[in-house]
Amino acid sequence: MNCHPICINGQWLDTGDYFTVTNKYSGEVMARVCRATAGAVNNAVGAAAQAFKETPLPPWRRHQILLKTSELLAKNQPSLALTIAGEAGKPLKEAMTEVSRAANTFSLAAEESKRIKGEIVPLSTPGAENRFAYTVRAPLGVVCAISPFNFPLNLVAHKVAPAIAAGNTVVLKPASTTPLTSLALCRIMEEAGLPAGHLNVVTGEGAGIGELLLSDPRFAFYTFTGSPAVGKRIREGVGLRKCTLELGSNSATIVHGDADLEKAAMACCRMAFANAGQVCISVQRIMVQRDVADAFTELLVEQAQKLVVGDPTDNSTDVGPMITEKDARRAEQWIGEAVSGGARILTGGQRNGAVLQPTVITGAGPDMKVVCEEIFAPVVTIMAYDTFEEALRMVNASKYGLQAGVFTGSLSLAMLAAQKLEVGGVMINDTSVFRVDEMPYGGVKESGMGREGPKYAIEEMTETKLVVMNL
Repeated sequence: MNCHPICINGQWLDTGDYFTVTNKYSGEVMARVCRATAGAVNNAVGAAAQAFKETPLPPWRRHQILLKTSELLAKNQPSLALTIAGEAGKPLKEAMTEVSRAANTFSLAAEESKRIKGEIVPLSTPGAENRFAYTVRAPLGVVCAISPFNFPLNLVAHKVAPAIAAGNTVVLKPASTTPLTSLALCRIMEEAGLPAGHLNVVTGEGAGIGELLLSDPRFAFYTFTGSPAVGKRIREGVGLRKCTLELGSNSATIVHGDADLEKAAMACCRMAFANAGQVCISVQRIMVQRDVADAFTELLVEQAQKLVVGDPTDNSTDVGPMITEKDARRAEQWIGEAVSGGARILTGGQRNGAVLQPTVITGAGPDMKVVCEEIFAPVVTIMAYDTFEEALRMVNASKYGLQAGVFTGSLSLAMLAAQKLEVGGVMINDTSVFRVDEMPYGGVKESGMGREGPKYAIEEMTETKLVVMNL
């Protein structure tokens, strides 16, 4: 079996040490991938630092490279989607959508690379006569990008594309369960004309490589998607350096009594179980007004039971395996704990290896793990409320705050939700899962800090420089 090497300074290197990547549904080995050594990580950072200093890219060149990358992603959509379906266990139709989104993310970043601008600063203070002031946005330097398994292409795109668009260089560490897509992207960006050293990819298990990356003072910026525990460790370790942290959630969607229940149920079902629930903004908690709770629950369960569960490479499959059997067992244990505490399973709950059936739970208490922690599995809980204000309090009673959805026919209630919900994004008449790639995306509380979306990530990845001219 061929080994997939790592990329440092435009060279594809075999480290002599390997780990395997498995098909998450069949369990078969898909590939062997090189494990980066400490020396390789050091060289990758050095290559990125050298490229930033010696071969900076002008904005027009960044635009060309990013736009060409977008075109190549679209051209290679079928093969990339199959890779994602295999290494991430994502249903093929969702994987195809992910590739399309990644192509769009690179296209958006290409456009934004031409729009990076400062402003004229009026100086009206005595003593500032004959002076002209303006600001520019300057790239920070070397960006450390650490990406998760659940969107192995598009979440990488949201880190790499704006970093390159801003004029930075990158060292990318993809999840060890899903490195093949990142390596494929690196080759595509080489084909698009990205010079050596501007994107370096190191692969391997997170703990060892992560600590090497965190301790390297040459990084100017860290962008990370993953667990709150690791995010906090990064925040403590970076000191005065900047970072963007996207740390997940137990996202909620409110369904008020005046909502279109059928529309809400279909949307909640689709977005609770997409990618086997392994989405940071996945619908995990549904708050339903008590008068319509039974009707909504019946509709949701009916929709959940229609989902096709199985091989992600089958175009008919809606729900594939979780990333590992260990994660599926954990979710199964949390479900069992909820049932022992008085909750009821309305459908699902069964596990076969890494495949967990779409599960709908009712009667769960606010302190149960299926409610208060991020389950990251195809599991959703339904809770009833009486007043809209009570629903808002239920949503806010969480240590997380990424996004929330609200279904209501009332403009005044929609505006109240937008004002009162303690989250980074409020989706009216949609679920918490709505995201398009140009919007500012990020959370509050333990859901992290900073914003993704090419325009907003570029702002995070650049620094304001003031220029004052004495005329």
